Amino acid sequence: RDVAPSRGLGDVYKRQGRYPAFMNYDAIKKAAEGYRADMAKFLRDMIAIPSESCEEEGVVKRIAAEMEKLGYDKVEFDKLGNVIGWMGTGDKIIAIDSHIDTVGIGNRENWTADPYTGYETDEIIYGRGGSDQEGGMASAAYGAKIMKDLNLIPEGYKIMVVGSVQEEDCDGMCWQSIVNEYFNGPEDARSKVEFVISTEPTDGGIYRGHRGRMEIRVDMHGVSCHGSAPERGDNAIHKMAEVILNVRDLNENDAADDKEIKGLVKMLDPKYNPEHYEDARFLGRGTCTTSQIFYTSPSRCAVADSCSISIDRRMTAGETYQSCLKEIEDLPACKKYAKDVKVSMYMYDRPAWTGHVYETECFFPTWINKASAPHVQALVDAHHALWGENRLWADETAREKREGRPLTDKWTFSTNGVSIQGRYGIPCVGFGPGAESQAHAPNEITWKQDLVVCAALYAAVPMLYKPENKDGSATSFRQELTGNDIK
Repeated sequence: RDVAPSRGLGDVYKRQGRYPAFMNYDAIKKAAEGYRADMAKFLRDMIAIPSESCEEEGVVKRIAAEMEKLGYDKVEFDKLGNVIGWMGTGDKIIAIDSHIDTVGIGNRENWTADPYTGYETDEIIYGRGGSDQEGGMASAAYGAKIMKDLNLIPEGYKIMVVGSVQEEDCDGMCWQSIVNEYFNGPEDARSKVEFVISTEPTDGGIYRGHRGRMEIRVDMHGVSCHGSAPERGDNAIHKMAEVILNVRDLNENDAADDKEIKGLVKMLDPKYNPEHYEDARFLGRGTCTTSQIFYTSPSRCAVADSCSISIDRRMTAGETYQSCLKEIEDLPACKKYAKDVKVSMYMYDRPAWTGHVYETECFFPTWINKASAPHVQALVDAHHALWGENRLWADETAREKREGRPLTDKWTFSTNGVSIQGRYGIPCVGFGPGAESQAHAPNEITWKQDLVVCAALYAAVPMLYKPENKDGSATSFRQELTGNDIK
């Protein structure tokens, strides 16, 4: 019946010059609940297939088989080995992305059960990848199935469900390949893809952005000599130790005028970040930490002649790759040993499971949307209509992380959104099953109820999206790119 949706959604939403039939939200929820057991089985099958970055062949083929079983109109693999399923025949695309690679299991002794065999109860599924983030793939695959079953794909649109690879190794690189090697570059991709839903875990929230990151390397030159007379040489480890302490200070110091090294917290202050401090306060301050250390030395009884460190740098709104590199170059120890120091950014070039190589820099741009952006609002409207205004939880473990938090929020970690929106300006928004706290942790779990909730929401979103509300200002902050000649 052609009447307004319930629960305060207002007038029936106009779509491509026509008024769609009223969406039966109870039917959507019933369909998602009906697929609970199927989604659980599908997720457990994925968990049972080890799929660390660059080794995803088994799991993407399992996903392709599920999509074919569900009646997708087309299922294919791209050059990098991402699996892509299509529902619908329109020209405009609404995409749902799930990275299906996982990290390793770490120390097996920290797991109380086999991380791949796993187990399930009435409420949870246990195993590596349940929350991060093969659970998102299960909900996305069945969300598109519900769209097809209930005729919820708007006229002129099609749904692109992506199982993306290598995210854990190099977040966003998979979508660099999709944009430049599946589509014909950023302009073509932006003209076709209206927006992307990331199914990374969101603890029941709708996430509109997150900090970016960089992988920075510092190399220190020294001169070796016999360890019995260290004054004859120039110890690179000792010099690097001063740099490491400066990196710690950059992360931990406040921004008071008396600090030689002003802490990264300064970007929350309009004095230092006048244009973007409000977005920075929403996303959270930037951070840096020394994550790796390397050295060379002729022997254990010699002075080290080189030392290098890796720095994990998380960037908030207002920071750029140039400002982050310059901060390291300007550290007192780096200036002190300037002739022996090199500060650079890592590159990534590991072959995918297909053998294809997509080389890129390890720079992952910050991105943030306005809460009023139509692709964000479509998810908010869907959640209000289906599930109300508050985050949902299935048990007390989830409740501790969700109760009282705003429905619309941001991630702490990084996602493929760094490329989708941060690099290419394709609108992106997040809603996914599971919890950030489960990511990369032993004894990882996800909640069956989350699978149902997310599948239902994905199914409802396309008909609630209002492209006529786009005004070109969805993105509050996007970093400048490096200008490296890398496709």
